[in-house]
This record gives sequence, structure tokens and C-alpha cells, in this order.
Amino acid sequence: MSRPPTRLGVLVAGVAVVGIGVGAYFAYGHSEVSGSPVAQLRSWVAGTGLGQSIGTVLGDAARVRQALAAHKGAGVVHTDCAVLLTDAQSANGELPSPNASLTRLLSSGYALAYDAGTDCYDSNGTNRALLARARRERIEAEATLSQAVALVDRLLGTTLTTTTTTTPGGGFLG
Repeated sequence: MSRPPTRLGVLVAGVAVVGIGVGAYFAYGHSEVSGSPVAQLRSWVAGTGLGQSIGTVLGDAARVRQALAAHKGAGVVHTDCAVLLTDAQSANGELPSPNASLTRLLSSGYALAYDAGTDCYDSNGTNRALLARARRERIEAEATLSQAVALVDRLLGTTLTTTTTTTPGGGFLG
């Protein structure tokens, strides 16, 4: 039988949690908060792997498009759609960026990609209405993420590379 926690035990656990939070803040939370907006954005882009994140989502969207066009089985479509929604959700977890306009574009693009993946997944590759909605959402997501890339390019004066280093399923490199 377990004993109820003592006041000292609760206090020690609380201090440990706060200590971990403070340590995490100092390790990660304030990197490049000072400096110019361009320096902050450059640091955030590099730290989050933004180009690879966008490239992954675009590659996933292309794999879904290819699987549907090739009339792959429901299992393949299900898997590709699930990967799209998972990768979009993961990329969205890197937000916010130091630039509000970029954050809005990325958030919208990732949300559209997530919705496209969800609708595609729910369609089981056969529900035409869901597949049509997923297609529209995929196209909008790709356009919105392209706008985000163009904004980063303009703000940083560089070209953001959106290729990925791996191609699960031999798909598109974005």
C-alpha cells in the first residue's frame, strides 16, 4: 500500500519542477531574444529547421496527390494522409516565429495541411466529397507555405531551401 505524499515530498517535487522549467528557459527559451528582428528570425529559422519542416509537409502533400492519382489502395492513401497530418501538426509545434506575419502564414499553411490530411484519412480513399475538400485544402496549404517561404526569403535576403534529406516512399522533394 502506498503512503500519501508528505508536505516535504510535495515541496521537493514542486521545487524540482520549477527548477527544471527555469533550466529549460535558460537553455532554450531566450536564445537570440536580443538583437535585430532579422537576427532573431535567422536564429529561429535555423533552430527550427524551418526549410526542412516546410519541405517535409510539401513532400507529404505531393505523396498524397501521387497516391490518389495512381489509385493506390486505401492502405497506402491512409498512411500517406496520416503522415501529412502528423508532420503538419509537428511543424506547427515550432510556432510562434519572431515575425507575426510569418507566424500567421505558417500557422494557416500547417492548419490547412493538417485538415487536408485529416479529411483525406477520413475519406478512406473513397469518399469523393472528403477527397475533394482535402484536395482544395492541400492546394491552399501549398500556396500559403510558398508565401511563407517567399516572406522568409524577402526578410532575410536569402533563399530558404525546402528540400528534405529523406524521401519516405520515394516521394517528391520539395
